Amino acid sequence: MVNPVDAGIISFLNHFARRSWAVDTLFVLSTNYLLRVAGIVPLYWWAWFRHGEAKTEKRDILVFGMISALIALFVARAFSYFLPFRPRPMHDPTLQFQPPYGQSTDILLSWSSFPSDHAAVYFAVAMCLYFVSRRLGTFALCWAFFVTCLPRIYLGIHYPTDILAGALIGIGVAFLAKTPAIRITQPVVRWSTQHAGPFYALMFLFTLQLATAFESVLLVKSFIMAVARHAMGLPH
Repeated sequence: MVNPVDAGIISFLNHFARRSWAVDTLFVLSTNYLLRVAGIVPLYWWAWFRHGEAKTEKRDILVFGMISALIALFVARAFSYFLPFRPRPMHDPTLQFQPPYGQSTDILLSWSSFPSDHAAVYFAVAMCLYFVSRRLGTFALCWAFFVTCLPRIYLGIHYPTDILAGALIGIGVAFLAKTPAIRITQPVVRWSTQHAGPFYALMFLFTLQLATAFESVLLVKSFIMAVARHAMGLPH
């Protein structure tokens, strides 16, 4: 049973679907990796290389931003695994959802909708950016909502409450940067100065995963779980 708030917002947005091929295609295009993170990942590196006071402290927070993104992802996936399965809006027959032009409905059939791991990951990084620079962070938070998450509601991939829950997870994890937990990043920042080559090579790979919402990590996790189930003789 879909709650009235989710149903109302989905129904309102869905009234605009299939009215304009250009508009629908723009929303589909926004789910592309490049557009999805164009206002977040580049800002991360902009903030990293900015000069000014408290540079080391800011880099501590930025390193924690990467860690918090990974933590937020696994917290979101844990919720989706242990909470009751929630079908995507596009798969819920009670909503009579009309897919926009260019949007396939034969996707994510076995993935629970709640909460949004994309929202969790990108809001975590955007919030850490906010702790470093209010202007960059505000822009990143707006990008995370309007460009990364809102299209996922319009396309029937997520309910508004999925996005809200994911955003709260990401922001909540990011706030750990304001606690003594930030100290765990200090050795990493020192290592980045002493061994710049290996550090930036690894950070390139990490930000690549961030740009794809750690999809490769999730695929590896699914593979390991499938192998473990097979080894224990459990059904897949």
